[in-house]
Amino acid sequence: MHLSSLPSPYGIGTMGAEAYRFVDFLSDAGQSIWQLLPICPTSFGDSPYQSFSTFAGNPYLIDLDALAEDGLLDEEDYRLIDWESAPDSVNYGALYEKRYPVLQKAVKRLLSVRPPEYDEFCTKAKAWLPDYALFMAIKDANGGKPWKDWAEELRRRAPSALERFRAEHREEVEFWQVIQFLFFRQWGFLKSYANQKGVSIIGDLPIYVAGDSAEVWAHPEEFQLDENLNPTEVAGCPPDGFSADGQLWGNPLFDWDAMERSNFSWWRQRVAYQKSIYDILRIDHFRGLSGYYAIPAGDTTAKNGRWRKGPGMKLLRALGEECGFDDVIAEDLGFLDDDVRALLQESGLPGMKVLEFAFDSRESGDYLPHNYEKHCVVYTGTHDNDTALGWMDSAPQADVQKAVEYLNLTKEEGFSWGLMRGAWSSVGELAVVQMQDVLSLDGKARMNTPATVGTNWKWRMLPGAATPALAAKLRGQMALYQRLPR
Repeated sequence: MHLSSLPSPYGIGTMGAEAYRFVDFLSDAGQSIWQLLPICPTSFGDSPYQSFSTFAGNPYLIDLDALAEDGLLDEEDYRLIDWESAPDSVNYGALYEKRYPVLQKAVKRLLSVRPPEYDEFCTKAKAWLPDYALFMAIKDANGGKPWKDWAEELRRRAPSALERFRAEHREEVEFWQVIQFLFFRQWGFLKSYANQKGVSIIGDLPIYVAGDSAEVWAHPEEFQLDENLNPTEVAGCPPDGFSADGQLWGNPLFDWDAMERSNFSWWRQRVAYQKSIYDILRIDHFRGLSGYYAIPAGDTTAKNGRWRKGPGMKLLRALGEECGFDDVIAEDLGFLDDDVRALLQESGLPGMKVLEFAFDSRESGDYLPHNYEKHCVVYTGTHDNDTALGWMDSAPQADVQKAVEYLNLTKEEGFSWGLMRGAWSSVGELAVVQMQDVLSLDGKARMNTPATVGTNWKWRMLPGAATPALAAKLRGQMALYQRLPR
């Protein structure tokens, strides 16, 4: 469950009191893991997988009550604002319009005292923070336009133009730096609390970055761009049984040859940073490291794409030398071939098994629990899947019947809990379930439907839903299947 899905009276889940209560719930329920979506800023379509930065934290997730406790806000600064959201949903449009004026007040008050911790943070984050803050300030000054539509001298990062802008917009640039200080200060407190309660946090690293991001703007040499800084080909995945047109993600592709010449320094810095802020890291779209799907820029579907060879073990060896492979999970879903399987085996990383795929007639039998090896992570579904009840309602009847027979599902137990039982009772060394399934919610609580825009990333858990009785029930299942933390 993502941070944004926590209850909150201020429009979106945050790193405040409800997050700490959820950690307590997890601890009481015998859970040792909390898996999140990327915590970076959201951009196009409100997706955390299309972010303005792979390093920065999402300003929306900063808790306003905690800022008030720190003396950076007064309650009247935010408590009477109508965040225009239902308790079970996020309204990103209202957040975009109303959150930043509140945060500006907090930033102004912090800078009036300028604590030494702020300057220490800026020094520690000097590899990415100056570019990100400048990028966001220029974007604001250009009415939110993507960087490809900025003035030519700013697009191409002419040093004199950047220095002139930085001097003329010093306060705006610093605003974005302070926001990151506030975010990671709250993040550090929350992660420390979770760890003290025996809960480790899995973070998610999208393989690609957004085209309209500080990273592509600041490091165009690392990406497949033409002389006008436009992508030559973009990312996605091919047509399959789930989508006749495939998926057109649109992210610029990495220039793996250029990256290899620097011994993958950009990737090494990126992964080392992510491992420093999480306990466990899931690398999204792992198959793209073996071979990636390249779609001609400008195409409106993924049909005309083609497979190209990825960096494979060259990249993974460099990452292993930089920060090791302990506590890394490979998201090895999608179109898998022998090269992907060989790369996973050689890397030694655990792959993923998704129970909803186990009973899908379009999939092979690799996801059926009797085929699992211990070194894997088992999911009922991911953020891209329907809830268990939603899947039962929408999947072909033959697939549902197969699940009922295989797992001996009954209405008395509940289909959600029966599917989770399939994960817990498997040999997989780690089992992760969606909070929506713990709450037995139907498809209305689905987090994301791939290849769609406008209805995703909004689900929130209702206040009080994570009850002591629910924690006790979960803990009982952990005891039964010997999954209690040691």
